[in-house]
Amino acid sequence: MLAVAAAVAAAGFLWRRRIASVAEENAPVKKRKRLRMLAVSLILIGLYMFATRLITVVFGVHEGGKLEVSIWPERVDFPGFKLSVTVIHTWYAMALLVASSLVLRLTVLRRLRERPRGLQNIIELAMEKILDYTDSRAHGSGEFLASYIFTVALFLVSCAFLELFGLRTPAADIMLTFALALITFVLINAYGVRKKGVGGRIKSLASPTPVVFIIRVLTDLAIPVSMASRLFGNMLGGMIVMDLIYSSLGNNAVGLPSLVGLYFNIFHPLIQAFIFVTLTLTFINEAIE
Repeated sequence: MLAVAAAVAAAGFLWRRRIASVAEENAPVKKRKRLRMLAVSLILIGLYMFATRLITVVFGVHEGGKLEVSIWPERVDFPGFKLSVTVIHTWYAMALLVASSLVLRLTVLRRLRERPRGLQNIIELAMEKILDYTDSRAHGSGEFLASYIFTVALFLVSCAFLELFGLRTPAADIMLTFALALITFVLINAYGVRKKGVGGRIKSLASPTPVVFIIRVLTDLAIPVSMASRLFGNMLGGMIVMDLIYSSLGNNAVGLPSLVGLYFNIFHPLIQAFIFVTLTLTFINEAIE
């Protein structure tokens, strides 16, 4: 199989060189591009086959095991405590954010220019977009909420970043997602009371008729549960999919999990962070209207 894989890669390479060196005047441009793409695909297939067969020769055949996924993260011994790995991994995410903040504070933010350029330009542009977005979603309160929204988004992305190093993302723990959703619930009512007062907030829950008061209260109480479950389910689902890919491919897990991980460890967490902060701003806006 190693010889076959090497032959396939060599055939694709030689074919690609022939296409590039021989001027096919009668062949359309689209046809030449298609042939080059086929040759490159042949090279990649050959290299992939060679790499997977070589791993099998060196390390032996991967023995498939039983895949177990626990909804509740495991607990580890800590001096004097027995902590969940979510707590420890959350510390890693927090340390990453704090270290990045210190680096920016001691470099870029220490030498701010009136006419921004480079990294300062990117930071100011990002903050401007966040301020505009929060203000458009929570009219009149975006300036105060921007820092919280930006922190939550960065925290969720940092948690997903840890999964690239084989660590369980803290966002796959219902306790952490419920804590974030509970903060949202507190902000909803705090902004509602700040805007309308306690009486006004209660009156808004009884609008347009007192009959719906109990329903509105139950609906508001369901907000942190639904937000926590949504975020937890999506992040846990992405983690399970990646575990299934690694488990099923065995020695063939060369390159492919990395490509899939670009979605489940980068793009997917960004979507979930965006949905979470958008729902937060939407519910706050409903409370202050």
